Amino acid sequence: MNEISPIPTTTAKDWASDQEVRWCPGCGDYAVLKAVQRTMPDLGVAREKTVFISGIGCSSRFPYYMATYGFHTIHGRAPAFATGVKLANPELDVWIITGDGDALSIGGNHTMHVLRRNLDCQILLFNNEIYGLTKGQYSPTSRVGTRSPSTPFGSVDRPVTPCAFALGSGARFIARGIDVHKNLPDVLKAAHAHRGASFVEIYQNCIVYNDDVFGSFTARETAADNQLWLTAGERMLFAGGAKGLALDVKRLCLKVVDGEDPAVIVHDPRNKGIAAMLIEMPEGFPVALGVIYEDPAPTFNAVVHEQNAAAAKGKTADLQALVSKGQTWMVEKEPHKL
Repeated sequence: MNEISPIPTTTAKDWASDQEVRWCPGCGDYAVLKAVQRTMPDLGVAREKTVFISGIGCSSRFPYYMATYGFHTIHGRAPAFATGVKLANPELDVWIITGDGDALSIGGNHTMHVLRRNLDCQILLFNNEIYGLTKGQYSPTSRVGTRSPSTPFGSVDRPVTPCAFALGSGARFIARGIDVHKNLPDVLKAAHAHRGASFVEIYQNCIVYNDDVFGSFTARETAADNQLWLTAGERMLFAGGAKGLALDVKRLCLKVVDGEDPAVIVHDPRNKGIAAMLIEMPEGFPVALGVIYEDPAPTFNAVVHEQNAAAAKGKTADLQALVSKGQTWMVEKEPHKL
């Protein structure tokens, strides 16, 4: 009986490819790449069993920079490729790398279906609220008033909230992180540990076309007051514990209270109603970060394989019998006639 070989110990350098990393100097993508490369050795996975799949956009160069299998596919269709890969080889650890434009405009339909199907994969959506690769046009997540080459007088569109989109699509794991934050590897580990489609929105700075758009909650001076890092089973506190979130039972919404208030909510990731409130908190509230919602369910790929195994039970594979099934006929070659 053959013993299963243990997965070799790796370092972040082992996960970095030999390709020159080419993003704009100062781009948040560098920080996300490093965070992923630092995280991979802690996941207990093998490089030859890992695949990164991307669509089109700045973030979609990601597979070139990982020493794993990878697919740089077409605009918005990474979820379709990922579904095929996972069904063909369920042992592969599948990561989808996408951006706010790739996943929520042309790829919105594909993103919705990979989430509702609950394919076992990790989806990292880099959100910089702009189309960076095509030189700064406004994207589905751009804020009202955003001036760009395609909206010179300011965007009038109400933007998409990626995590709200994911929740409405039936996602069973929703989290947020920040490109340069030290907690991003922990968010990635939690996403990987979840069995099913893990959706992680990463606030990523585009230094050229949308610089510092998240400065209101990422700036070092005000970050503590404007970031709420969630931990299952712990009270929702921010501002160094001085403030917290409680439920306004009359209006059925969240409110900011003193950190000592016994009404401060204890985070339960399975509470979908509270998750919806956390995702779309209004101005004056902190930004919810970390694992916002997690409620596991059977994965699409596992159910498909179980169904196929049940259908094949007790049967012998016979391709010729399959193609000959039903009405068949033979075309006899006749001699050529003038």
